Amino acid sequence: MSKKHPMGNRTTKDKRGVKPDDVISVAASNRTASDVEEVQTSISRKDYREELRKLQLELAKLQRHFIGCGDRILVILEGRDAAGKDGSIKRIVEHLSPRETRVVALGKPSDRDRSAWYFQRYVAHLPVAEEFVLFNRSWYNRAGVEHVMGFCTPAQYDEFMNSVPKFEEMLVNSGIKLLKYYLDIGKKEQIRRLAERKRDPLKQWKVSPIDAVAVKHWKAYSDARDAMLMRTHTSAAPWHLLRTDNKRLARLNLMRDMLSRLHYGGKERQLVQPDTDIVFEFTPECVGAGRLAC
Repeated sequence: MSKKHPMGNRTTKDKRGVKPDDVISVAASNRTASDVEEVQTSISRKDYREELRKLQLELAKLQRHFIGCGDRILVILEGRDAAGKDGSIKRIVEHLSPRETRVVALGKPSDRDRSAWYFQRYVAHLPVAEEFVLFNRSWYNRAGVEHVMGFCTPAQYDEFMNSVPKFEEMLVNSGIKLLKYYLDIGKKEQIRRLAERKRDPLKQWKVSPIDAVAVKHWKAYSDARDAMLMRTHTSAAPWHLLRTDNKRLARLNLMRDMLSRLHYGGKERQLVQPDTDIVFEFTPECVGAGRLAC
């Protein structure tokens, strides 16, 4: 078996002779720190669409359930620029009721926001009964871009890192079902996607000044990610990592993992079993063991 980088690479053709454009491949490691052995997985466009539809039907079942019992669900998606947060969210909410589904993607804080309690502007967007809310970035901006780019002071950063485990425990104890995902992407794939954004006129809205320095500060973002995961992964609100160099497999496995962790009637348990080489719970051993892009 050939050795490849844990984040995976694209292939040119699969064993069934599927065209290059129809195949995405990913290299996935096993879960040992000393001997990282990888296997290759691919999915055709046709199979991807079929699996996506099945999982979207499961999401519809989930929504019927939490509307019926008044559950509150909050999903946090964090990750590097171009890691696939927008595309994943689009597929998750595509066929859900817009009345009970909200996507929260806040812009830069106002002067008033900056003078308030840091979590205050996020609290207003938390789910109420019967709601499913996805945060496309969240209060973890302070642990990532604000920290790396110097948009917060060291004291504000330390206060956040000390406070966020307590804050999230309060949310969970209040009855909110909280799921946290960090979307991880390799450096080469990030460079490719950022360049594609600039070329594609339909993706111009994604381009931001932060994109221009994302690769330049790669190491700083890696260090910030590792510190965030180590200090804010708790039993009440654990982090799960999603490898996203392969967009299709990442989207499918994100949905599977979410569905596997939430209770609802009529669940197709075999369908919602995620690939644990693509999505897995964070442990301290992940840092430095080849399980994170660095």
